[in-house]
Amino acid sequence: MGDFDIAVMIQKITVFVIPALLAITVHEAAHAYVAKYYGDDTAERMGRMTLNPTVHIDPIGTILLPLITLLMPGGFFFGYAKPVPVIASRLRNPRSPMVALAGPMSNLIMAFAWSILLFVLGYFVVDTQSNFFYKVASVGVIFNLILFAFNMLPILPLDGGRVLMGLLPANMARSFAQLEPYGMFIVLGLAFMTGGLLFNYWVYPIVDVAQSIINLILYPLHALFA
Repeated sequence: MGDFDIAVMIQKITVFVIPALLAITVHEAAHAYVAKYYGDDTAERMGRMTLNPTVHIDPIGTILLPLITLLMPGGFFFGYAKPVPVIASRLRNPRSPMVALAGPMSNLIMAFAWSILLFVLGYFVVDTQSNFFYKVASVGVIFNLILFAFNMLPILPLDGGRVLMGLLPANMARSFAQLEPYGMFIVLGLAFMTGGLLFNYWVYPIVDVAQSIINLILYPLHALFA
């Protein structure tokens, strides 16, 4: 019985870890690739322009913090990877939001890819509820959509904050940048101390809209194979 419980626990962890590592790795690598495309090769020279997850893992933010938050009441998940180094002054357009957008957009694309796999597995697999790959794909969709929505929050140092800073007039952007040292405290406060305000009024609504758009795009496939 004990061996069985351990096996079940390992499978549950694996179902989460596979799509989570892939989501985080592609997210950070996307920042690096787009930064190089726009003129800054700092991330590449530091070995961060890679799909090797080990170079993007932060021991505290990627391992310890997610485990702690998952064990807290409510099963809330919070974590982060090592930020990709970008020197804005080396970019062809230092105020362009494209480098910041690259990470969240990669997660949106991955959510779409996982959704396609989910559709294929749902069509060919008889018992989807117990199928390991179906479970992985399901987690892949929701994890990437949450990562997309969370990172688009317009608060520095999140990607959404950097996108907003690039869109603001220069004088307003400089004032906004002064809030960055307090940004993560604001995010944590919204997440932990406001009764789920961050998730209920930002993350989950964006996830629902994104999921609806993906479902709409995939509707012809569902209609074709219904």
